[in-house]
Amino acid sequence: MRYLWRINHVVAAVFLAAVGGGTSTSWAKGDQAAQSTRVEYGAARGIVKAATQAILYAQVQGRVSMLPYKEGQRFGKGDRLVQIDCDKYQAELAVAQAEHESKDKVYKNNLELGKLNAVSKLDLEISAADAKKAAASVRVVEINVKGCQIVAPFGGRVVSVMVNEHENVFPNDKLISLLDDSSLEIELVLPSASLSWLQRKAAFTFVVDETRRSYPAKVKEIGALVDAASQTIKVIGVFEKLPPDVLAGMSGSAQFAAQP
Repeated sequence: MRYLWRINHVVAAVFLAAVGGGTSTSWAKGDQAAQSTRVEYGAARGIVKAATQAILYAQVQGRVSMLPYKEGQRFGKGDRLVQIDCDKYQAELAVAQAEHESKDKVYKNNLELGKLNAVSKLDLEISAADAKKAAASVRVVEINVKGCQIVAPFGGRVVSVMVNEHENVFPNDKLISLLDDSSLEIELVLPSASLSWLQRKAAFTFVVDETRRSYPAKVKEIGALVDAASQTIKVIGVFEKLPPDVLAGMSGSAQFAAQP
């Protein structure tokens, strides 16, 4: 009897411990859910980025003869950003144009002779092909001449200059990095659970760390893919009005209104 009494007490103790452990686990899950809700409906970290930015590369080999813009300076669309010495390519263009002129004259002369049956069909076709080949050579050299001058594809500011004047560059060398600061975006990462209420054009307030100011913004686009590992979604926002004191690269917190 004493043996059975001890067994019953041990079973009861194990049962109570199991019940107590289950209750503790339940509360832990509840705390996690509450914490997730605060992140979901509270503030989310974000970074300001330029919607349009680019790194321009050299297209031809040559010596950099001019770099009129430095880091931070503003430029307009079509402005010359880098000039490469082009004497070699301009001389090659003159040679190609002279060659094309010669071949074209031979072809036109053969056309006239062909009307008189004074030239064979084969010679006429060969001269026509030579003229086309010479014209193509002119276009190739014209592309090289055009590549000596790097112009701005859009207006904005210089992020960094990666070469110096008088340096020799080769095709695909980085020259200059640009961004358009007239169209800044806010890149956010939100919990994927926020998709239950988040919509395009949803309003939020973005507080920038560097300026310590808040700016009204709205959701522009919602990412197409949820990261399965972190259960997050990328969201792109835009300022309601472009703030003059905010620069690309600044970070802050996006504050959404509480959702039902």
